[in-house]
Amino acid sequence: MSECIFCKPAGTELLWENAQLRIIDVQDALYPGFTRIIWKAHVAEMSDLSAADQLALMQAVFHIERLQRELLQADKINLASFGNIVPHLHWHIIPRWKDDAHFPQAVWAALPDADDAARANQVNRRTLITQRLAVYHAAIHETLRTPLPTFPT
Repeated sequence: MSECIFCKPAGTELLWENAQLRIIDVQDALYPGFTRIIWKAHVAEMSDLSAADQLALMQAVFHIERLQRELLQADKINLASFGNIVPHLHWHIIPRWKDDAHFPQAVWAALPDADDAARANQVNRRTLITQRLAVYHAAIHETLRTPLPTFPT
C-alpha cells in the first residue's frame, strides 16, 4: 500500500491531536486559517464511524468553526468533506471573507480576474488574518486541553 498523505501530512502545521483525530493548519497562502481535521483511522465515510465517533468528529468540526468565527472574524465558514481522491475521512474548515479571491465561489474554483484594487484588498485581508493566527492556534491548544464541549442531542 502506498504512503497515505493524511497519515503524515507534509507542508502543514499540527495544531492538536488525540488518539482519534488530528487538527492541522493547511498553510494555504490565499486562505490563512484554513484548517483540516483528519480522522486517524483509515475510513472513507462518516457512516463507517460509530455514532460516538461521528459525534466526536463533528464536535471538533463545530468547535473549530466557532473559533474561526470568533477569532478570525470570517464572514462565512465553508465546511467540506470530500475524500474523492484520498479515501481517508477528513473535514476542511475554511474561513471566507466577502473580499477573498474566490468569493462567493468555492476556494477550488478557477481564480477569477481581479483588478488592482481588489488584489490589494485581498492582500490586506490576508495580512490581517495572518496576524490573528497565533491567537487562533493558541485558542485551539487551550480549549482542547479539556474534552470538547458536547452538544444537546
